[in-house]
Amino acid sequence: MSELSPHEFLHPSGWKAAAGYANGVAARGKMVFLGGHIGWNGQQEFETDDLAGQVRQTLQNILDVLACAGGRAEHIVRLTWYVTDKKEYLSSLREIGSAYRDTLGKHFPAMALVQVVALVEDRAKVEIEATAVIPDEA
Repeated sequence: MSELSPHEFLHPSGWKAAAGYANGVAARGKMVFLGGHIGWNGQQEFETDDLAGQVRQTLQNILDVLACAGGRAEHIVRLTWYVTDKKEYLSSLREIGSAYRDTLGKHFPAMALVQVVALVEDRAKVEIEATAVIPDEA
């Protein structure tokens, strides 16, 4: 466990440090599974076609839904990202990192990123699924 999370981050000794994600997370409590969220607002309207802007909105959407279960950013144990353009993702890392830290802080759960051909909503550039575990004492 760390000051930033009630969960235990798993990192084998001798492994190079994971940057911006955790290799694994051990958690105990109420499990919350969030479906894939995209970068539109609560009215299902896109406010930007910028990837970093959509990431920011997507992460905020995740926090908004998680709050319905009493959860916060530090309770997220896993994120799976689906992006439509890996090159755009890589060229936007600085802006995406800023959006991430502004939204989720310095909490880096287990993560995976996959490039997909398309998402259901044509304007969507990113979709993120989340899993959270809210500790019993929270």
